[in-house]
Amino acid sequence: MNVILKKIEKEHLEELYKVMYTSEMPEWAKLNAPYFKEYKLISYEQFYRSNEVSFAMSDRVLGIFVDDNLIGVITRYWECKDTRWLEMGIVIYDESYWGKGIGYIAFNEWIEKCFNDFPEIERVGITTWSGNIGMMKLAEKLGMLQEARIRKVRFYNGYYYDSLKYGILREEWENIKNR
Repeated sequence: MNVILKKIEKEHLEELYKVMYTSEMPEWAKLNAPYFKEYKLISYEQFYRSNEVSFAMSDRVLGIFVDDNLIGVITRYWECKDTRWLEMGIVIYDESYWGKGIGYIAFNEWIEKCFNDFPEIERVGITTWSGNIGMMKLAEKLGMLQEARIRKVRFYNGYYYDSLKYGILREEWENIKNR
């Protein structure tokens, strides 16, 4: 299995649409902050005219390609650029690729790229929720520490869930790489 992170180009947009918009509520959307109720099944034309396209093609996003198939995206954004607080995210849209270590491979490369692209930062992190067990396990496998747990602030399907923040410092990342 060949996992590559690369820029999403115009020729990838139809493939991205097809993997993202598979049903009224695909499995990935049930885990990717579903309490915000942002996912909505739309046509390709609506997708092509949406902000989703400019975001996907921006320098904040790379596509996750497995054997030349676009299966997800990895992202980064400034929580606060002035204080050098960079956050990351990942979505593997095609659940047939879940549990195969692809997220681990992609995040390893992405963390390294973030630290290389921004030598001034000392930390990168992710935010997830206690309903996304896979993301919590991935963060821990990467060596991230749970830095915050905001209890019962994500109400979804009749239950309260916690919001969780994980992070890793540059020096911790360097130690993990050098083992």
